[in-house]
Amino acid sequence: MSTLAEAPPPLAPPEPAKPPRKRGRFTPYWLLLPGILWLVVFFALPLVYQASTSVQTGSLEQGYKVTWHFATYWHALAEYWPQFVRSVLYAAAATVLCLLLGYPLAYLIAFRAGRWRNLIMILVIAPFFTSFLIRTLAWKTILADNGPVVHALNTLHVLDVTGWLGWTAGDRVLATPLAVVCGLTYNFLPFMILPLYSSLERIDGRLHEAAGDLYARPWTTFHKVTFPLSMPGVVSGTLLTFIPAAGDYVNAELLGSTDTRMIGNVIQTQFLRVLDYPTAAALSFILMAAILAMVTLYIRRAGTEDLV
Repeated sequence: MSTLAEAPPPLAPPEPAKPPRKRGRFTPYWLLLPGILWLVVFFALPLVYQASTSVQTGSLEQGYKVTWHFATYWHALAEYWPQFVRSVLYAAAATVLCLLLGYPLAYLIAFRAGRWRNLIMILVIAPFFTSFLIRTLAWKTILADNGPVVHALNTLHVLDVTGWLGWTAGDRVLATPLAVVCGLTYNFLPFMILPLYSSLERIDGRLHEAAGDLYARPWTTFHKVTFPLSMPGVVSGTLLTFIPAAGDYVNAELLGSTDTRMIGNVIQTQFLRVLDYPTAAALSFILMAAILAMVTLYIRRAGTEDLV
């Protein structure tokens, strides 16, 4: 009888091939490194330094030492709370005016400008070609007591209404809250228009046509289609306007008076004139915390995180 030959031993399964080593997997991190270093050196470190300054005690002659004196925050808030409230009110008024003025213009550029779109956009950003200080000083001439603007407002009895509201004093506009709000509105209006235009431009025109096919009136189309889809631009524009306006001090310094001082003026005075660095740093952190809380609440209430 023939015997069966022994079967050869089973072959071992081949070892899985090692995946090729990815080259340059750390490249994105190296690209991010300059930006991270920039933020650390010019944002994080100064923030930490100001935080330590806010809890120091001493004087400029004797030197300051970190004593964890948190009472500085309470004293600063108790003494300068009117300036905080005034800053929020002025910034909110300027933001509302920027929205009322900027939305129609952004809508015009996005849907009706046609071949004039580029020209209008250049006119919108034209104020950036000059200094912030020069733009603000120009309003001292525009709102001069004997100027045409004040004369027209007196003729239309507008100053009677604003005087009753406490925004002007007599026949003057300069050195009043109205002048400060006008300066804030003018200087920060482009920050409202550009995000609004960017958001409106993304809206598909066929949606407007579909609303018209469903017999929607123009106001209904705007209310149900255009405005909801432009909410990212509205949120972005209001934030870009309100945040710098709340901390601004140039407009209140040049167009206002001692009765219209904002918290930015107080911080500048404490830093550069009074040389009370702990109080100035504490005021800065209170302002930052207040704005952060308001912005967080506003974004949640707006119901959109798709910011442009």
